Amino acid sequence: MQRLTIDTAYLRDRLAELLGIPSPTGYTDSVVRHTSRELERLGLAYEITRRGVVRTKLTGRRRKPARALVGHLDTLGAQVKQLKENGRLELVPIGNWSARFAEGARATIFSEKGTYRGTILPPKASGHAFNDEVDTAPVGWQHVELRVDAMGRSRADLIKLGIDVGDIVAIDPQPEFLENGFIVSRHLDNKAGTAAMLAALKALVDARLEPEVDTYWLFTIAEEVGVGASSAFGEDVAAVVSVDNGVTAPGQNSDEFGVTIAMADQTGPFDFHLTRKLVRLARENDIRFQKDVFRYYRSDSAAALVAGHDVRTALITFGIDASHGYERIHMHALRSLAELMTAYVASPVEITRDVNEITTGLRGFTHQPMSRAEQRGAVPPAEESGV
Repeated sequence: MQRLTIDTAYLRDRLAELLGIPSPTGYTDSVVRHTSRELERLGLAYEITRRGVVRTKLTGRRRKPARALVGHLDTLGAQVKQLKENGRLELVPIGNWSARFAEGARATIFSEKGTYRGTILPPKASGHAFNDEVDTAPVGWQHVELRVDAMGRSRADLIKLGIDVGDIVAIDPQPEFLENGFIVSRHLDNKAGTAAMLAALKALVDARLEPEVDTYWLFTIAEEVGVGASSAFGEDVAAVVSVDNGVTAPGQNSDEFGVTIAMADQTGPFDFHLTRKLVRLARENDIRFQKDVFRYYRSDSAAALVAGHDVRTALITFGIDASHGYERIHMHALRSLAELMTAYVASPVEITRDVNEITTGLRGFTHQPMSRAEQRGAVPPAEESGV
């Protein structure tokens, strides 16, 4: 067994703290500071890029071929598109999410003069005024508006308040932690993945485990808009494992229990050898898992490849119901996810050729099996006996 015991109370507490910090893409300074301070409490040094990607390292016995585990701190949100004449705000989404899940949400507007509170509503929100029209209104961002809880009855009033086009809007998470292990909240994507990463780091630090190679942990800030892990990798990194949510929905194989290992996202299959290794580690360490393919999804790993990094990539996830909506997960999946991270960090490097980005010749290059599977019992027993 290479997996380590995960402190689930620590994981839960870190998740609760993270959910309490608004961090829509573009407004992530506070969550970056919080994550950095938590790394300090774990006794880890860290670096921060210009824009706010946080990177820490578990020093290994060798410098390379280094590994990286990556999760994102940013969440979905919205941005002010126009100040409306009725004193309300027209919004555009930050990230890809439906306005049907925005209706009724409480929110915070970050203006030049400070924060304001408000509620996202359809223009026809009162059943007493519009009767059945409240149920027949179309869905879309052009069909909702943000009512600000301040004296703003006109566009001019909004300007006096200091609210303007481009202001960032954070959506309240409204978290619930149930005794049966279920967690319901907005923004579990990817606050839950971040909490699992921190819990895995704590387990590794507590065990004083020294990896075979340097292992970086990156917390990115713009995954929801497709940028994600496009930078902040050292040239020594040869393998990148992203940590994010898995799609639990009809037609998908993800689950709210166990870790889900993604075989592909919309950018194509993940690295065969790295993914197969993660599957093997899950089996060897008795970690419940399932595989899935995500057709309408991309992760930090995809951003790394698109940015031109020649790295092996994989994606491990916690199953999430109603992703980018009112999300639900279970602690079992978060624990399994963290366990797999510890098993991976503790595992040996198998593709030693990866120490160099480019080599001459085929020596040490990988093999993908091409042999035919042995088929036993292909003929039903009744036919074999001639009955």
